[in-house]
Amino acid sequence: MDRIAPHAARASLGRAGEDAAAALYARRGFRIVARNWRCALGELDLIVEREGTFIFCEVKARRGDGFGGGYEAVTARKQRKLRQLAEVFVATVPVPHGNLRFDVASVHVGTSGTSVELFEDAF
Repeated sequence: MDRIAPHAARASLGRAGEDAAAALYARRGFRIVARNWRCALGELDLIVEREGTFIFCEVKARRGDGFGGGYEAVTARKQRKLRQLAEVFVATVPVPHGNLRFDVASVHVGTSGTSVELFEDAF
């Protein structure tokens, strides 16, 4: 029986978390602008928009609670990095003047399904 390499398992978990968060935003009437947007500085997981408000969402997925909730991994350092990435995004992608917001999606992927806890305007 083949085992999945740890990095492949993490990537699969990350994709599942991003899929769940994107689906939640779509159900709430948001337009998906970009997923896994990259530049030399790093990556933004999910960018969505509704009524002129652009949301930069950091998605953190977990299979268990041994390391705490996913939202706990978004430290002050990570927040600074996400703000920098958003500045680059806004400078390179035409974004109409409007509000910007930073959310964190804490996703739990378990045997009984996937749940998303969305922290709006997290920082």
